Amino acid sequence: NSCVAVVRNGRVEIIANDQGNRITPSFVAFNELERLIGDSAKAQAALNPENSVYEVKRLIGRRFDDPAAQKNMKHWPFKVQNVENNPKIQVVFKGETKLYSPEEISSMVLIKMKETAESYIGSLVTDAVITVPAYFTDSQRQATIDAGKIAGLNVLSIINEPTAAAIAYGIDKQVQEK
Repeated sequence: NSCVAVVRNGRVEIIANDQGNRITPSFVAFNELERLIGDSAKAQAALNPENSVYEVKRLIGRRFDDPAAQKNMKHWPFKVQNVENNPKIQVVFKGETKLYSPEEISSMVLIKMKETAESYIGSLVTDAVITVPAYFTDSQRQATIDAGKIAGLNVLSIINEPTAAAIAYGIDKQVQEK
């Protein structure tokens, strides 16, 4: 899942997506007509499993032969191809077979988050702080920065998800005390 927030007037504001949800499924789906991201992608996943990509966080920054990547691949209905020991997600989009890196898929979710924030604040978003699981390795963190760049974001920082929660709590607590 993904979530987007802005800090305005010293307060953290979590932004609802176009479906009114504060959490967006990190799903990207491809079909004959369009690319779907978030709630709409997850909603059609049962009908189009081989072209519905999720849990890409489990692949990002990993080599194809990584044991953790191999273990995860066994559970997914979508195909992951080995391209020079880099995992590439195979989907059929508008009738054509396409290969996407985990960074490219992740960037599609980030673009959706960026658009959600832009719609909410009424201006362009260029800078972002992106959170990752605390267990992410340096290569997974770098791959996440790369995904941000592909999404057109200037990634100011990569921080651990628990740290982000603590910071958001601290900001809100300071505002409430004033």
